[in-house]
Amino acid sequence: MSNILVTRSSMPDYEEYCEEIKELWDSHWLTNMGTKHKQLQAKLENLLNVPHVVLYTNGHLALENVLAAMNLPKGGEVITSPFTFASTTHAIVRNSLNPVFCDIDPTYYTMDATKIESLITDKTCAIVPVHVYGNVCNVEEIERIAKKYGLKVIYDAAHAFGVKYKGISTACFGDASMYSFHATKVFNTIEGGSVCFSNDALVQTLNDMKNFGIRGPETVEFVGGNAKMNEFQAAMGICNLRHLDEEVAKRKAVVEQYRSRLSGVDGIILCPTQSDVEPNYAYFPVVFEPTQFGATRNEVFDALAEQGIGARKYFYPLTNTFDCFHGAYDVNQTPVALHISKRVLTLPLYADLSMDDVNRICDVILCCKK
Repeated sequence: MSNILVTRSSMPDYEEYCEEIKELWDSHWLTNMGTKHKQLQAKLENLLNVPHVVLYTNGHLALENVLAAMNLPKGGEVITSPFTFASTTHAIVRNSLNPVFCDIDPTYYTMDATKIESLITDKTCAIVPVHVYGNVCNVEEIERIAKKYGLKVIYDAAHAFGVKYKGISTACFGDASMYSFHATKVFNTIEGGSVCFSNDALVQTLNDMKNFGIRGPETVEFVGGNAKMNEFQAAMGICNLRHLDEEVAKRKAVVEQYRSRLSGVDGIILCPTQSDVEPNYAYFPVVFEPTQFGATRNEVFDALAEQGIGARKYFYPLTNTFDCFHGAYDVNQTPVALHISKRVLTLPLYADLSMDDVNRICDVILCCKK
Protein backbone atom coordinates (compact mmCIF):
# COMPACT_ATOMS: atom_id res chain seq x y z
CA MET A 1 0.00 0.00 0.00
CA SER A 2 1.12 3.54 -0.70
CA ASN A 3 1.81 6.00 2.08
CA ILE A 4 -0.83 8.56 2.98
CA LEU A 5 0.46 12.05 3.71
CA VAL A 6 -1.18 14.24 6.31
CA THR A 7 -1.82 16.81 3.60
CA ARG A 8 -1.26 17.30 -0.10
CA SER A 9 -1.17 20.62 -1.91
CA SER A 10 -3.99 21.35 -4.33
CA MET A 11 -2.76 22.44 -7.74
CA PRO A 12 -4.42 23.35 -11.02
CA ASP A 13 -3.73 21.35 -14.15
CA TYR A 14 -0.22 21.86 -15.43
CA GLU A 15 -1.51 23.36 -18.67
CA GLU A 16 -3.75 25.81 -16.81
CA TYR A 17 -0.87 27.16 -14.75
CA CYS A 18 1.42 27.37 -17.78
CA GLU A 19 -1.22 29.36 -19.61
CA GLU A 20 -1.60 31.70 -16.62
CA ILE A 21 2.13 32.45 -16.41
CA LYS A 22 2.74 32.56 -20.18
CA GLU A 23 2.54 36.35 -20.35
CA LEU A 24 5.33 36.67 -17.79
CA TRP A 25 7.75 35.51 -20.48
CA ASP A 26 6.59 38.44 -22.60
CA SER A 27 6.66 41.08 -19.86
CA HIS A 28 9.58 39.76 -17.78
CA TRP A 29 7.76 41.38 -14.83
CA LEU A 30 8.20 38.72 -12.16
CA THR A 31 7.62 40.63 -8.91
CA ASN A 32 6.99 44.15 -7.52
CA MET A 33 3.18 44.11 -7.70
CA GLY A 34 2.74 43.26 -11.36
CA THR A 35 -0.37 42.32 -13.32
CA LYS A 36 -0.96 38.96 -11.65
CA HIS A 37 -0.55 40.47 -8.19
CA LYS A 38 -3.11 43.15 -8.95
CA GLN A 39 -5.54 40.66 -10.47
CA LEU A 40 -5.38 38.35 -7.45
CA GLN A 41 -5.79 41.23 -5.03
CA ALA A 42 -8.92 42.42 -6.82
CA LYS A 43 -10.37 38.91 -7.01
CA LEU A 44 -9.82 38.37 -3.28
CA GLU A 45 -11.36 41.71 -2.31
CA ASN A 46 -14.43 40.74 -4.32
CA LEU A 47 -14.62 37.17 -3.01
CA LEU A 48 -14.11 38.12 0.63
CA ASN A 49 -16.25 41.26 0.40
CA VAL A 50 -13.59 43.30 2.18
CA PRO A 51 -12.42 46.80 1.16
CA HIS A 52 -8.69 46.07 1.26
CA VAL A 53 -6.45 43.06 0.73
CA VAL A 54 -2.67 43.48 0.90
CA LEU A 55 -0.78 40.45 -0.39
CA TYR A 56 2.38 39.06 1.18
CA THR A 57 5.00 36.46 0.38
CA ASN A 58 3.82 34.47 3.40
CA GLY A 59 1.28 34.67 6.20
CA HIS A 60 3.83 35.14 8.96
CA LEU A 61 5.23 38.37 7.54
CA ALA A 62 1.67 39.51 6.95
CA LEU A 63 0.94 39.05 10.65
CA GLU A 64 4.20 40.66 11.77
CA ASN A 65 3.56 43.65 9.55
CA VAL A 66 -0.04 44.25 10.54
CA LEU A 67 0.88 44.09 14.22
CA ALA A 68 3.60 46.66 13.58
CA ALA A 69 1.17 48.82 11.61
CA MET A 70 -1.11 49.14 14.63
CA ASN A 71 1.51 51.25 16.45
CA LEU A 72 1.15 49.24 19.63
CA PRO A 73 3.39 50.38 22.51
CA LYS A 74 6.67 48.50 22.89
CA GLY A 75 6.38 46.19 25.85
CA GLY A 76 2.60 46.22 25.63
CA GLU A 77 0.62 43.10 26.43
CA VAL A 78 -1.26 41.19 23.74
CA ILE A 79 -3.84 38.61 24.78
CA THR A 80 -3.59 35.56 22.54
CA SER A 81 -3.87 31.78 22.47
CA PRO A 82 -1.10 29.22 23.03
CA PHE A 83 -3.05 26.68 20.96
CA THR A 84 -1.70 27.82 17.62
CA PHE A 85 1.22 27.56 15.24
CA ALA A 86 4.52 29.15 16.25
CA SER A 87 3.95 32.08 13.89
CA THR A 88 1.22 33.67 16.03
CA THR A 89 3.31 33.98 19.18
CA HIS A 90 6.54 34.76 17.34
CA ALA A 91 4.92 37.64 15.42
CA ILE A 92 3.89 39.19 18.73
CA VAL A 93 7.28 38.75 20.39
CA ARG A 94 9.21 39.93 17.32
CA ASN A 95 7.25 43.19 17.58
CA SER A 96 8.60 43.72 21.11
CA LEU A 97 5.22 42.91 22.58
CA ASN A 98 4.44 40.52 25.43
CA PRO A 99 2.00 37.67 24.81
CA VAL A 100 -0.49 36.98 27.59
CA PHE A 101 -2.00 33.55 27.08
CA CYS A 102 -5.72 32.97 27.33
CA ASP A 103 -7.07 29.45 27.65
CA ILE A 104 -9.22 27.89 24.95
CA ASP A 105 -12.82 26.82 24.61
CA PRO A 106 -12.99 23.03 25.19
CA THR A 107 -15.41 22.47 22.31
CA TYR A 108 -14.01 24.42 19.37
CA TYR A 109 -10.45 25.12 20.65
CA THR A 110 -10.63 28.85 19.90
CA MET A 111 -9.88 31.48 22.54
CA ASP A 112 -12.25 31.25 25.51
CA ALA A 113 -13.78 34.71 25.36
CA THR A 114 -15.14 34.40 28.91
CA LYS A 115 -11.56 34.46 30.22
CA ILE A 116 -10.29 37.50 28.33
CA GLU A 117 -11.37 40.31 30.66
CA SER A 118 -9.63 38.77 33.68
CA LEU A 119 -6.33 39.03 31.77
CA ILE A 120 -6.62 42.73 30.88
CA THR A 121 -4.24 45.12 32.64
CA ASP A 122 -3.19 48.72 32.08
CA LYS A 123 -0.53 47.35 29.69
CA THR A 124 -2.96 45.46 27.46
CA CYS A 125 -3.06 46.96 23.97
CA ALA A 126 -4.45 44.26 21.68
CA ILE A 127 -6.07 40.86 21.31
CA VAL A 128 -4.83 38.33 18.75
CA PRO A 129 -7.43 35.53 18.63
CA VAL A 130 -6.96 32.48 16.40
CA HIS A 131 -9.64 30.84 14.27
CA VAL A 132 -8.59 27.19 14.79
CA TYR A 133 -9.10 24.43 12.19
CA GLY A 134 -11.61 26.74 10.49
CA ASN A 135 -13.63 27.09 13.71
CA VAL A 136 -14.60 30.73 14.24
CA CYS A 137 -13.85 32.62 17.45
CA ASN A 138 -16.60 34.26 19.49
CA VAL A 139 -16.30 37.41 17.41
CA GLU A 140 -19.21 39.25 19.04
CA GLU A 141 -17.85 38.91 22.57
CA ILE A 142 -14.32 39.76 21.48
CA GLU A 143 -15.60 42.88 19.73
CA ARG A 144 -17.55 43.90 22.84
CA ILE A 145 -14.50 43.54 25.06
CA ALA A 146 -12.24 45.34 22.62
CA LYS A 147 -14.58 48.31 22.40
CA LYS A 148 -15.02 48.44 26.17
CA TYR A 149 -11.26 48.62 26.81
CA GLY A 150 -10.11 50.36 23.62
CA LEU A 151 -8.10 47.41 22.31
CA LYS A 152 -7.04 46.50 18.79
CA VAL A 153 -8.14 43.09 17.48
CA ILE A 154 -6.04 41.32 14.87
CA TYR A 155 -7.30 37.88 13.92
CA ASP A 156 -4.95 35.08 12.99
CA ALA A 157 -7.29 33.63 10.39
CA ALA A 158 -4.69 31.37 8.77
CA HIS A 159 -7.11 28.41 8.97
CA ALA A 160 -10.27 30.28 8.05
CA PHE A 161 -10.00 31.34 4.41
CA GLY A 162 -13.42 31.25 2.80
CA VAL A 163 -15.21 30.67 6.10
CA LYS A 164 -18.31 32.76 6.78
CA TYR A 165 -20.08 33.49 10.04
CA LYS A 166 -23.71 34.58 9.73
CA GLY A 167 -22.99 35.20 6.07
CA ILE A 168 -20.01 37.46 6.79
CA SER A 169 -16.49 36.55 5.69
CA THR A 170 -13.93 36.07 8.46
CA ALA A 171 -11.91 38.70 6.58
CA CYS A 172 -14.28 41.35 7.91
CA PHE A 173 -13.84 40.89 11.67
CA GLY A 174 -11.60 42.89 13.98
CA ASP A 175 -9.27 45.68 12.92
CA ALA A 176 -7.61 43.25 10.52
CA SER A 177 -7.43 39.56 9.68
CA MET A 178 -4.44 37.61 8.41
CA TYR A 179 -4.75 34.65 6.05
CA SER A 180 -2.06 32.14 5.18
CA PHE A 181 -1.87 30.90 1.60
CA HIS A 182 0.73 28.25 2.40
CA ALA A 183 0.85 25.18 0.17
CA THR A 184 -0.97 23.10 2.80
CA LYS A 185 -3.99 25.39 3.07
CA VAL A 186 -7.44 25.12 1.49
CA PHE A 187 -6.40 27.92 -0.87
CA ASN A 188 -2.72 28.34 -1.68
CA THR A 189 -0.41 30.58 -3.65
CA ILE A 190 2.48 28.11 -3.13
CA GLU A 191 3.60 30.29 -0.22
CA GLY A 192 1.79 33.48 0.54
CA GLY A 193 -0.57 35.37 2.76
CA SER A 194 -2.64 38.50 3.10
CA VAL A 195 -3.95 41.11 5.47
CA CYS A 196 -7.61 42.06 5.11
CA PHE A 197 -9.09 45.22 6.61
CA SER A 198 -11.36 48.23 6.09
CA ASN A 199 -9.22 51.11 7.40
CA ASP A 200 -8.05 53.09 4.37
CA ALA A 201 -5.09 54.52 6.31
CA LEU A 202 -3.51 51.07 6.64
CA VAL A 203 -3.09 50.55 2.90
CA GLN A 204 -0.06 52.80 2.48
CA THR A 205 1.51 51.67 5.74
CA LEU A 206 1.32 47.97 4.91
CA ASN A 207 2.57 48.52 1.37
CA ASP A 208 5.47 50.56 2.77
CA MET A 209 6.31 47.81 5.22
CA LYS A 210 6.45 45.10 2.56
CA ASN A 211 8.41 47.10 -0.03
CA PHE A 212 11.18 48.98 1.82
CA GLY A 213 9.04 52.11 2.13
CA ILE A 214 9.69 52.88 -1.54
CA ARG A 215 7.01 55.14 -3.00
CA GLY A 216 8.76 56.20 -6.18
CA PRO A 217 12.06 55.90 -8.10
CA GLU A 218 13.71 58.45 -5.80
CA THR A 219 11.34 58.46 -2.84
CA VAL A 220 11.68 56.31 0.27
CA GLU A 221 9.48 57.57 3.10
CA PHE A 222 9.44 54.60 5.46
CA VAL A 223 11.86 52.06 6.92
CA GLY A 224 10.29 48.92 5.50
CA GLY A 225 11.34 45.39 4.64
CA ASN A 226 10.71 43.00 1.78
CA ALA A 227 7.64 40.78 1.92
CA LYS A 228 6.14 41.07 -1.56
CA MET A 229 4.19 38.28 -3.22
CA ASN A 230 5.76 37.49 -6.59
CA GLU A 231 3.92 37.00 -9.88
CA PHE A 232 4.29 33.21 -9.94
CA GLN A 233 2.67 32.96 -6.51
CA ALA A 234 -0.15 35.25 -7.58
CA ALA A 235 -0.70 33.26 -10.76
CA MET A 236 -1.04 30.07 -8.73
CA GLY A 237 -3.59 31.85 -6.57
CA ILE A 238 -5.59 32.98 -9.59
CA CYS A 239 -5.71 29.41 -10.86
CA ASN A 240 -6.60 27.89 -7.49
CA LEU A 241 -9.41 30.39 -6.92
CA ARG A 242 -11.16 28.99 -9.99
CA HIS A 243 -11.35 25.62 -8.27
CA LEU A 244 -12.03 26.74 -4.70
CA ASP A 245 -15.65 25.56 -4.56
CA GLU A 246 -14.64 22.16 -5.92
CA GLU A 247 -11.78 21.98 -3.41
CA VAL A 248 -14.08 22.66 -0.47
CA ALA A 249 -16.72 20.21 -1.72
CA LYS A 250 -14.17 17.40 -1.97
CA ARG A 251 -12.84 18.15 1.50
CA LYS A 252 -16.39 18.15 2.83
CA ALA A 253 -16.93 14.63 1.47
CA VAL A 254 -13.78 13.43 3.24
CA VAL A 255 -14.87 15.01 6.53
CA GLU A 256 -18.33 13.47 6.26
CA GLN A 257 -16.80 10.03 5.78
CA TYR A 258 -14.54 10.51 8.80
CA ARG A 259 -17.54 11.54 10.86
CA SER A 260 -19.57 8.54 9.71
CA ARG A 261 -16.80 6.18 10.83
CA LEU A 262 -15.60 7.87 14.03
CA SER A 263 -18.66 9.55 15.53
CA GLY A 264 -20.07 7.94 18.64
CA VAL A 265 -16.93 5.95 19.42
CA ASP A 266 -16.25 6.01 23.15
CA GLY A 267 -13.09 7.99 23.87
CA ILE A 268 -13.04 9.81 20.51
CA ILE A 269 -14.08 13.47 20.58
CA LEU A 270 -14.84 15.29 17.34
CA CYS A 271 -15.50 19.01 16.97
CA PRO A 272 -19.24 19.58 16.54
CA THR A 273 -20.40 21.66 13.60
CA GLN A 274 -20.59 25.35 14.50
CA SER A 275 -23.97 26.99 14.09
CA ASP A 276 -24.18 29.93 11.67
CA VAL A 277 -20.78 28.99 10.18
CA GLU A 278 -20.10 28.12 6.56
CA PRO A 279 -16.93 25.99 6.98
CA ASN A 280 -13.96 25.36 4.72
CA TYR A 281 -13.10 21.86 6.00
CA ALA A 282 -9.49 22.87 6.52
CA TYR A 283 -8.57 20.25 9.13
CA PHE A 284 -10.06 17.25 10.88
CA PRO A 285 -8.96 17.19 14.52
CA VAL A 286 -9.64 14.14 16.69
CA VAL A 287 -9.14 14.14 20.45
CA PHE A 288 -8.42 10.79 22.11
CA GLU A 289 -9.33 10.33 25.77
CA PRO A 290 -7.19 7.34 26.75
CA THR A 291 -9.23 6.25 29.77
CA GLN A 292 -12.26 5.73 27.53
CA PHE A 293 -10.58 4.85 24.24
CA GLY A 294 -7.98 2.55 25.72
CA ALA A 295 -5.05 4.06 23.81
CA THR A 296 -3.25 7.38 23.99
CA ARG A 297 -2.93 9.91 21.20
CA ASN A 298 0.73 8.97 20.84
CA GLU A 299 -0.12 5.28 20.52
CA VAL A 300 -2.64 6.05 17.78
CA PHE A 301 -0.08 8.28 16.06
CA ASP A 302 2.49 5.46 16.12
CA ALA A 303 -0.02 2.89 14.86
CA LEU A 304 -0.89 5.12 11.91
CA ALA A 305 2.80 5.75 11.18
CA GLU A 306 3.51 2.01 11.15
CA GLN A 307 0.96 1.72 8.33
CA GLY A 308 2.49 4.58 6.36
CA ILE A 309 -0.19 7.07 7.38
CA GLY A 310 0.79 10.59 8.36
CA ALA A 311 -1.06 12.39 11.13
CA ARG A 312 -0.05 15.52 12.99
CA LYS A 313 0.04 16.45 16.66
CA TYR A 314 -1.41 19.82 15.85
CA PHE A 315 -1.07 21.87 18.02
CA TYR A 316 1.60 20.31 20.15
CA PRO A 317 3.56 21.56 21.96
CA LEU A 318 1.75 24.70 23.06
CA THR A 319 3.60 27.89 22.15
CA ASN A 320 3.81 28.90 25.83
CA THR A 321 6.04 25.85 26.41
CA PHE A 322 8.54 26.49 23.59
CA ASP A 323 12.22 26.17 24.51
CA CYS A 324 12.93 29.59 23.01
CA PHE A 325 10.91 31.22 25.78
CA HIS A 326 12.94 29.49 28.53
CA GLY A 327 10.03 28.80 30.88
CA ALA A 328 8.79 32.41 30.78
CA TYR A 329 5.15 31.31 30.88
CA ASP A 330 3.15 29.08 33.21
CA VAL A 331 1.42 26.42 31.11
CA ASN A 332 -0.83 25.60 34.06
CA GLN A 333 -2.62 28.89 33.45
CA THR A 334 -4.03 27.39 30.24
CA PRO A 335 -5.14 23.93 31.44
CA VAL A 336 -7.71 23.26 28.72
CA ALA A 337 -5.18 24.02 25.99
CA LEU A 338 -2.66 21.77 27.72
CA HIS A 339 -5.20 18.95 27.99
CA ILE A 340 -6.20 19.14 24.33
CA SER A 341 -2.61 19.52 23.06
CA LYS A 342 -1.69 16.16 24.66
CA ARG A 343 -4.63 14.35 23.06
CA VAL A 344 -5.27 15.83 19.63
CA LEU A 345 -4.37 14.50 16.20
CA THR A 346 -5.26 16.07 12.88
CA LEU A 347 -5.94 13.32 10.37
CA PRO A 348 -5.03 13.38 6.67
CA LEU A 349 -7.31 15.76 4.81
CA TYR A 350 -7.04 17.02 1.25
CA ALA A 351 -9.23 17.17 -1.81
CA ASP A 352 -7.81 14.12 -3.55
CA LEU A 353 -7.89 11.81 -0.53
CA SER A 354 -9.87 8.74 -1.60
CA MET A 355 -12.67 7.20 0.43
CA ASP A 356 -10.72 3.95 0.44
CA ASP A 357 -7.85 5.76 2.15
CA VAL A 358 -10.22 7.43 4.62
CA ASN A 359 -11.57 4.02 5.53
CA ARG A 360 -8.06 2.62 5.81
CA ILE A 361 -7.15 5.41 8.25
CA CYS A 362 -10.29 4.84 10.31
CA ASP A 363 -9.70 1.09 10.40
CA VAL A 364 -6.25 1.60 11.92
CA ILE A 365 -7.63 4.05 14.50
CA LEU A 366 -10.50 1.78 15.52
CA CYS A 367 -8.14 -1.17 15.85
CA CYS A 368 -6.32 0.79 18.57
CA LYS A 369 -9.43 0.83 20.75
CA LYS A 370 -9.28 -1.49 23.71
